[in-house]
Amino acid sequence: MTLTSPGAVLVLGGARSGKSAFAERLVAKTGLSRHYIATGRAFDDEMRARIAKHREDRGEGWQTHEEPLALAARIRAVARADRAVLVDCLTLWMTNLMLEERDIAAESSSLLDAIRQAPGRIVLVSNEVGLGIVPENRMAREFRDHAGRLHQKVAALVPEVYFIAAGLPLKMKG
Repeated sequence: MTLTSPGAVLVLGGARSGKSAFAERLVAKTGLSRHYIATGRAFDDEMRARIAKHREDRGEGWQTHEEPLALAARIRAVARADRAVLVDCLTLWMTNLMLEERDIAAESSSLLDAIRQAPGRIVLVSNEVGLGIVPENRMAREFRDHAGRLHQKVAALVPEVYFIAAGLPLKMKG
Protein backbone atom coordinates (compact mmCIF):
# COMPACT_ATOMS: atom_id res chain seq x y z
CA MET A 1 0.00 0.00 0.00
CA THR A 2 2.95 2.36 0.47
CA LEU A 3 3.71 4.64 -2.43
CA THR A 4 7.33 3.69 -3.04
CA SER A 5 7.77 3.84 -6.79
CA PRO A 6 8.30 7.12 -8.59
CA GLY A 7 5.41 8.39 -10.61
CA ALA A 8 1.70 8.32 -10.19
CA VAL A 9 -1.05 6.15 -8.75
CA LEU A 10 -4.65 5.85 -9.95
CA VAL A 11 -7.29 5.07 -7.33
CA LEU A 12 -10.68 4.05 -8.76
CA GLY A 13 -13.89 3.16 -6.97
CA GLY A 14 -17.57 3.82 -6.72
CA ALA A 15 -19.30 6.55 -4.75
CA ARG A 16 -18.60 6.23 -1.02
CA SER A 17 -16.23 3.32 -1.63
CA GLY A 18 -13.43 4.79 0.50
CA LYS A 19 -11.24 5.79 -2.44
CA SER A 20 -10.48 9.32 -1.21
CA ALA A 21 -9.55 8.14 2.29
CA PHE A 22 -7.31 5.45 0.79
CA ALA A 23 -5.65 7.99 -1.51
CA GLU A 24 -5.09 10.36 1.42
CA ARG A 25 -3.37 7.56 3.35
CA LEU A 26 -1.12 6.83 0.35
CA VAL A 27 -0.08 10.46 0.23
CA ALA A 28 0.43 10.73 3.99
CA LYS A 29 2.71 7.66 3.99
CA THR A 30 5.13 9.33 1.60
CA GLY A 31 6.25 11.76 4.31
CA LEU A 32 6.32 14.49 1.67
CA SER A 33 4.59 17.87 1.77
CA ARG A 34 0.89 17.16 1.06
CA HIS A 35 -0.98 19.06 -1.64
CA TYR A 36 -4.62 18.49 -2.57
CA ILE A 37 -5.99 19.56 -5.96
CA ALA A 38 -9.78 19.71 -5.68
CA THR A 39 -11.73 19.64 -8.93
CA GLY A 40 -15.26 19.86 -7.52
CA ARG A 41 -17.42 22.94 -7.73
CA ALA A 42 -19.96 23.95 -5.10
CA PHE A 43 -23.05 24.64 -7.21
CA ASP A 44 -25.46 24.07 -4.32
CA ASP A 45 -25.65 23.64 -0.55
CA GLU A 46 -25.36 19.86 -0.73
CA MET A 47 -22.09 20.07 -2.68
CA ARG A 48 -20.78 22.76 -0.33
CA ALA A 49 -21.46 20.37 2.57
CA ARG A 50 -19.66 17.52 0.76
CA ILE A 51 -16.61 19.72 0.15
CA ALA A 52 -16.58 20.84 3.79
CA LYS A 53 -16.81 17.20 4.93
CA HIS A 54 -13.87 16.23 2.69
CA ARG A 55 -11.78 19.06 4.18
CA GLU A 56 -12.72 18.05 7.71
CA ASP A 57 -11.94 14.38 7.06
CA ARG A 58 -8.52 15.24 5.59
CA GLY A 59 -7.55 17.20 8.64
CA GLU A 60 -4.68 19.61 8.86
CA GLY A 61 -1.37 19.45 7.05
CA TRP A 62 -2.74 19.75 3.52
CA GLN A 63 -2.37 22.66 1.14
CA THR A 64 -5.52 22.83 -0.98
CA HIS A 65 -5.60 24.06 -4.58
CA GLU A 66 -9.04 24.39 -6.16
CA GLU A 67 -8.96 23.74 -9.90
CA PRO A 68 -12.16 22.79 -11.74
CA LEU A 69 -10.85 23.12 -15.32
CA ALA A 70 -7.13 23.77 -15.86
CA LEU A 71 -6.03 20.57 -14.13
CA ALA A 72 -2.93 19.92 -16.26
CA ALA A 73 -1.63 23.45 -15.67
CA ARG A 74 -2.31 23.17 -11.93
CA ILE A 75 -0.46 19.85 -11.70
CA ARG A 76 2.50 21.42 -13.50
CA ALA A 77 2.44 24.36 -11.07
CA VAL A 78 2.08 22.29 -7.88
CA ALA A 79 4.07 19.07 -8.48
CA ARG A 80 7.62 19.08 -7.10
CA ALA A 81 10.08 16.35 -6.14
CA ASP A 82 9.51 17.07 -2.43
CA ARG A 83 5.71 17.04 -2.68
CA ALA A 84 2.93 14.47 -2.87
CA VAL A 85 -0.08 15.68 -4.82
CA LEU A 86 -3.57 14.22 -4.54
CA VAL A 87 -6.03 15.02 -7.34
CA ASP A 88 -9.66 14.43 -6.32
CA CYS A 89 -11.30 13.73 -8.64
CA LEU A 90 -11.00 13.10 -12.37
CA THR A 91 -14.71 12.46 -12.89
CA LEU A 92 -15.71 15.80 -11.37
CA TRP A 93 -13.10 17.39 -13.64
CA MET A 94 -14.65 15.58 -16.61
CA THR A 95 -18.08 16.88 -15.61
CA ASN A 96 -16.72 20.43 -15.47
CA LEU A 97 -15.14 20.07 -18.92
CA MET A 98 -18.40 18.80 -20.39
CA LEU A 99 -20.43 21.60 -18.79
CA GLU A 100 -18.01 24.15 -20.26
CA GLU A 101 -18.07 22.37 -23.65
CA ARG A 102 -14.30 21.95 -23.64
CA ASP A 103 -12.36 19.73 -26.03
CA ILE A 104 -12.24 16.53 -23.96
CA ALA A 105 -9.59 14.82 -26.10
CA ALA A 106 -7.24 17.82 -25.97
CA GLU A 107 -7.74 18.37 -22.23
CA SER A 108 -7.20 14.66 -21.53
CA SER A 109 -4.03 14.62 -23.62
CA SER A 110 -2.71 17.65 -21.74
CA LEU A 111 -3.50 15.96 -18.43
CA LEU A 112 -1.63 12.81 -19.46
CA ASP A 113 1.41 14.90 -20.40
CA ALA A 114 1.29 16.68 -17.03
CA ILE A 115 1.10 13.35 -15.17
CA ARG A 116 3.96 11.92 -17.24
CA GLN A 117 6.17 14.94 -16.48
CA ALA A 118 5.22 15.47 -12.84
CA PRO A 119 8.08 15.11 -10.37
CA GLY A 120 7.40 13.76 -6.89
CA ARG A 121 4.32 11.70 -6.20
CA ILE A 122 0.85 12.14 -7.63
CA VAL A 123 -2.25 10.19 -6.62
CA LEU A 124 -5.30 10.53 -8.86
CA VAL A 125 -8.78 9.63 -7.61
CA SER A 126 -11.68 8.88 -9.92
CA ASN A 127 -15.12 7.28 -9.86
CA GLU A 128 -15.47 4.08 -11.82
CA VAL A 129 -18.72 4.73 -13.66
CA GLY A 130 -18.70 1.89 -16.17
CA LEU A 131 -19.90 -0.97 -13.97
CA GLY A 132 -23.63 -0.28 -14.16
CA ILE A 133 -26.27 -0.38 -16.84
CA VAL A 134 -26.01 1.71 -19.99
CA PRO A 135 -27.33 5.19 -19.12
CA GLU A 136 -30.61 6.14 -20.77
CA ASN A 137 -29.60 9.60 -22.00
CA ARG A 138 -26.93 10.74 -24.41
CA MET A 139 -25.07 13.09 -22.06
CA ALA A 140 -24.74 10.40 -19.38
CA ARG A 141 -23.49 7.89 -21.96
CA GLU A 142 -20.95 10.42 -23.28
CA PHE A 143 -19.78 11.11 -19.73
CA ARG A 144 -19.37 7.39 -19.02
CA ASP A 145 -17.48 6.93 -22.28
CA HIS A 146 -15.17 9.92 -21.70
CA ALA A 147 -14.42 8.78 -18.15
CA GLY A 148 -13.79 5.20 -19.25
CA ARG A 149 -11.38 6.25 -21.99
CA LEU A 150 -9.53 8.59 -19.61
CA HIS A 151 -9.26 5.85 -16.97
CA GLN A 152 -7.77 3.44 -19.50
CA LYS A 153 -5.17 5.99 -20.61
CA VAL A 154 -4.23 6.99 -17.07
CA ALA A 155 -4.06 3.34 -15.95
CA ALA A 156 -1.74 2.54 -18.87
CA LEU A 157 0.51 5.46 -17.93
CA VAL A 158 0.89 5.09 -14.17
CA PRO A 159 2.88 2.38 -12.36
CA GLU A 160 0.18 1.62 -9.75
CA VAL A 161 -3.61 1.24 -9.94
CA TYR A 162 -6.02 0.38 -7.12
CA PHE A 163 -9.73 -0.38 -7.15
CA ILE A 164 -11.56 0.35 -3.90
CA ALA A 165 -14.82 -1.35 -2.87
CA ALA A 166 -16.36 -1.24 0.62
CA GLY A 167 -13.21 0.51 1.86
CA LEU A 168 -11.01 -2.39 0.74
CA PRO A 169 -8.24 -1.83 -1.80
CA LEU A 170 -7.57 -4.26 -4.62
CA LYS A 171 -4.19 -3.62 -6.23
CA MET A 172 -4.71 -4.01 -9.95
CA LYS A 173 -1.29 -2.88 -11.20
CA GLY A 174 2.16 -2.39 -9.74
